[in-house]
Amino acid sequence: MLSRLPYRLQIPLGLSLAVLLAAALVTVVAAQISASTARTQIVANVGRGATLLGAQALPHLDANDTWQVFVLLRNTTPLLPGAQAGLGRAAVLNAQGQIIAASDPARLPTKLALSEAIPVDQTLPALGEVEQRLQIEQGDGSLVLIDPIRSEDGQKLGYTYIEIDALAFAPDWRQLAQPALVGVLLAGLLRVPAGWLVGRRMTKPIAQIAHVIDQIGQADSAQLLAGLPRSRDPELGRIGTAVSQLVVAMQDRRRAQQRAMSAERMAAVGRMTAAVAHEINNPLGGMLNATQTLAAHGGTEHTRGRALDLLQRGLQQIQATVAALLPQARVEDRPLEVDDLDDVARLAQPTASRYQVRLTTEVDVESALRVPSASMRQVMLNLILNACKAAGADGTVAAVLQGDADHVRFIVSNSGERLTAAALEQIVLAEAGNDPRGVGLWVCREIASQYGGGFHVDEAVSSGTRLVFWMPNTEINENALTH
Repeated sequence: MLSRLPYRLQIPLGLSLAVLLAAALVTVVAAQISASTARTQIVANVGRGATLLGAQALPHLDANDTWQVFVLLRNTTPLLPGAQAGLGRAAVLNAQGQIIAASDPARLPTKLALSEAIPVDQTLPALGEVEQRLQIEQGDGSLVLIDPIRSEDGQKLGYTYIEIDALAFAPDWRQLAQPALVGVLLAGLLRVPAGWLVGRRMTKPIAQIAHVIDQIGQADSAQLLAGLPRSRDPELGRIGTAVSQLVVAMQDRRRAQQRAMSAERMAAVGRMTAAVAHEINNPLGGMLNATQTLAAHGGTEHTRGRALDLLQRGLQQIQATVAALLPQARVEDRPLEVDDLDDVARLAQPTASRYQVRLTTEVDVESALRVPSASMRQVMLNLILNACKAAGADGTVAAVLQGDADHVRFIVSNSGERLTAAALEQIVLAEAGNDPRGVGLWVCREIASQYGGGFHVDEAVSSGTRLVFWMPNTEINENALTH
């Protein structure tokens, strides 16, 4: 119970309890000492009483005056400890050990030998062997004193017999405890406020340290360090040093986190810049090829129409890429059409020609396409361009656009080296980490994640590489067409 209280209460209460226990211990020890002293004093008084009784009984024994001996006992026995409470008694014996007179005839009948009158649990030596005062401490705490009565010439005329019960030696505990109790109360009254002040003084630096710990991460480090107490106590000093080191470590960690966040923001900016450059550069290659075609063969209406249409779609692709970075632009997008695959193929044809790759396309659509054209064209162009680079000279690239009521898929196969799922993940992670080789596959993964689709390697093929991209063909994507 005490341990659940705060230290400012534990300390005064603990000190008060310690004082009470110490006072109780001192009281018990003092009572024992007092009881022992009192017993010694009682025994001394009994000895003096026996001497007085023997001196006064001597002439009556010499005169054989039993009545005067009885009167003497009646007058002197009340002076014995505990006699008035029936705890002390005396008797005068003759030289043969018979009781002549007793203060308690019921207990010590006259004309009986002492050995016959005493209880059976008491053992006394033969009176003939008692030549001087005999003091016997009984096992129950009682006291027996036998003192010979001698004449002036040393003749043994009789004996004085005094018996004191154990209860007569019992100390008055109430009387002994009363001053101790008063002392304890006074000590308690003084100890509680003193303990409160001492406890408050001792716990003040602890409270200050606790406050500093609570404010870590919220207040300035310099302010926290200034709030730590300065104590000469070695334990508090070590705690203060540990907290100070913690504050400094937290400050360094916060600075490191800020630097890491800044570096991460710069890395994100770098990735976005690389992605934008990549996504804009892809349609620009096709548009440049269209302008070259227009310049060389622009004499016919058909050639001019195809070139201008290609330029328009390329510019729309660039516009959609920029709009993705500028949400406030809200460029209207349209659903994907099957003709978009042909446009993307024409945009990618200069790259295919440069790498000497044969590019083929196929459309297998069973339902209306409800996916945004800008994002899907971006994916198709990235995958075809990456496939052309991976196919190598005299290689082949096959692009297939599939669509049903649930999904729209774009599958690109190339005749180059086989790519595993683990290798694809490494490429995506490298591109996400500002790999200078490009961000095309990383962009495809991001678009798939944005629209709730997927992007993976089809490892079922035995040669070459087949990449599969898909997104749901649902009304959800229709909501994204205007964003």
